[in-house]
Amino acid sequence: MGVEAGAQAARARALVVLRIRSRALAVALLPAAVAVILLAGAATGRLVGPGWDAARWILTPVAVLVLLAAAGIALVVARARPAMSPTIPITEEAAPDLYRMVRDLADRLDVPAPSAIALTPDCDSWLEDRTHRAHGPPPAEEHEDIAGGGRHTQRRHPVAPVLVIGSPFLWWMRVGELRAVLAPVVAGTGPSAHPDIAAARRFVRGLDAAVAVASAPHRGPVSRAVLAGVGWVARLLLRSCRVYAAEMERGVAAAAAERAQAVDYGLRIVAQEQVGLAYAGWDRLLTRVALPAWRMGRWPSRLDAGVVAALTELSRRDRLAEGFASRLGERPACDLLEEPGAVDEAASLLAARLFHGGPAGPGPDWSPVGWSEYPEEVVDRKWRVDAARLHRVLDAMGVRPAPGSTAPNTGGPTLSRVLDHLTTGRADHLTDRLTDRAGETPFPIRSPEPPPDDEEDLSGATPRSATLAARLSAELSREEATATPSPSATGPSTGASTAPSPPAGSPATPDPAALWDDRTLPLFPLQPPRTARELLADHLTAMICCAAMDTAGATPGLDWLDGPTLLHNGERTADLAPKILTLIEDGDSTPLRAWLAELGIRPEKPVRLV
Repeated sequence: MGVEAGAQAARARALVVLRIRSRALAVALLPAAVAVILLAGAATGRLVGPGWDAARWILTPVAVLVLLAAAGIALVVARARPAMSPTIPITEEAAPDLYRMVRDLADRLDVPAPSAIALTPDCDSWLEDRTHRAHGPPPAEEHEDIAGGGRHTQRRHPVAPVLVIGSPFLWWMRVGELRAVLAPVVAGTGPSAHPDIAAARRFVRGLDAAVAVASAPHRGPVSRAVLAGVGWVARLLLRSCRVYAAEMERGVAAAAAERAQAVDYGLRIVAQEQVGLAYAGWDRLLTRVALPAWRMGRWPSRLDAGVVAALTELSRRDRLAEGFASRLGERPACDLLEEPGAVDEAASLLAARLFHGGPAGPGPDWSPVGWSEYPEEVVDRKWRVDAARLHRVLDAMGVRPAPGSTAPNTGGPTLSRVLDHLTTGRADHLTDRLTDRAGETPFPIRSPEPPPDDEEDLSGATPRSATLAARLSAELSREEATATPSPSATGPSTGASTAPSPPAGSPATPDPAALWDDRTLPLFPLQPPRTARELLADHLTAMICCAAMDTAGATPGLDWLDGPTLLHNGERTADLAPKILTLIEDGDSTPLRAWLAELGIRPEKPVRLV
């Protein structure tokens, strides 16, 4: 460990954590020590008498129970599997240039090189210790060469942590920028190799894993009672060392940053701007582009390449990002991979699993989609499925086709039917006319139900909009409940699953050590569940787009920053959100009808649905 002030502070905090461990051990051994003294006193004739005998009879069983309990807790802490991030392992054969760059960077920093490299579908990089026996066998011999121990296979050396790199960085950043960003991360292997810091980290990770084991559901009453005590002790120890462990990690980070200042410091300032830009583009791509496809049972197979397209589009639109496009002429960091396309596909599948809860591999209801196929396979199908659901709900509500449509008798799915139902003034006027007539009305008109009291987002909508939104939300919930089992629940229920297997021919072979609990998928939901108002707006947008495609020659498109979009005469149409909001909240369809007439969209014509 170096002489950095942060490293010294980290070691001091690590010693405090280890002292807490020693005190816990002393507390567990104290009753046994007292019992040994009492038994020794009886054997030597020093501690005799009724009182000492009673103390021996009471304390000896207590000491045995405490020792057994301490041994059980220690066994759980030692054997519990620490949490590990789901990643795509990258072997040295799959990325020799990347390994060479990391090794050279570690040599410049005078720290041990990481034992292996893995990718994560997120804009972050870190070091992860995977030396626990539950994480699988030790690294292969070529990885020991990276850590500096391949020449002495008979001697035991501390295994360096695994370097986890955010996959968007490899595609958006240039080689020099990636090296500058990874410098402070790789520098963290120096403090991590110190025995005191490594022991303190193992102790804290073991306690955290023991808490997770004690909190696991579906256990018998006896196991649950025993593990409740283990969890209580582990939480008590975690609370005791939480502050010191956090200060230790801050010291390690400070030491790594201080050591990395000598390597590409000027370039790192520029690269940090690219980190923020990549994060914004990645978040936008997942929420606006990937999420609609995931909901349709399709997963984009080139998400990392999509980040480049999204950020290039951003640089075209935003003058503040004009300089970023000039970087694209330099060598991208993904060239350090032998097969970047296969790695991108594996990372895209893992992203779908983490952020949406999809299956671990492709299947009939979970197939990849390319960017060139996205408009037809995702956008068009999504709009027609939503429009079909909207008309099914209207059928269930007893809403008849609008008068004057081309198919009033067949009940054809028209946009006019939706607009006339949600337009408050026209609907009320029609109801009054039919009610004033003598005799029965030609067809029954159901009065709109009041919006649910617990739906705050529907408080500003018209009664008909609120009712339709509530019915759509209930219909979508029923579809999800009656659908096939959750993708994350398919396969054998072993309580843990391996990391998603990359496609055939991928250099990123499945990692047998990458075990993580798939019962909590998605681990990182991108968005909260859509409200009833948002569902209604999405379904209205889908119906309008279907009418535009079927009656005005519009086409579905993909906007890298905004997701599915409607193209008319090759150009993106105006935003429909304000006009749809006016229809939902005020029951006024005039702005929307004017927009439809301007583009030549015929709302009275039937549309094709799925």
